[in-house]
Amino acid sequence: MRVYLPTTLPALAGVLAEGRVGGEPLAAFAVTDALRATGGDDEELEYEAMLAAADASLRLLAADPSAPRRRVVLAADVPEAVVVATPDEAGPASVAIGGSVPLKRLASGHVDDAGAADEIGAAAADPEAGLQDEHELMWYAVQELKYLVE
Repeated sequence: MRVYLPTTLPALAGVLAEGRVGGEPLAAFAVTDALRATGGDDEELEYEAMLAAADASLRLLAADPSAPRRRVVLAADVPEAVVVATPDEAGPASVAIGGSVPLKRLASGHVDDAGAADEIGAAAADPEAGLQDEHELMWYAVQELKYLVE
């Protein structure tokens, strides 16, 4: 099952150093039955799950003023057995992962362009207001992620 894990650049450095996304349970986002009920095809639903993770990354940035102002979302493929749905108040795509996610399970990374830092910073100051102009997250292969944290 494809899940989207919200994080930040400093936390990504830790993930790469440790070889896993740690924490239990891990907050994540995925195409759930509740999200499917909102309508859309599989590609649209995956995109919605990734955007929900990007919003969660924005809240992580709000909690860490020293982190560079770029949202980070890691896409991972995990066994469905480790994914648990969470209450609707967290959103229809919200799930939890029981245990850590090894680096080998990551499929890609999605990160804001450095040029979006000012707007991301303003949005992090008020994460509930969201972004005025939605920025597309850039796609990175897993082996490229190390260049973002060097």
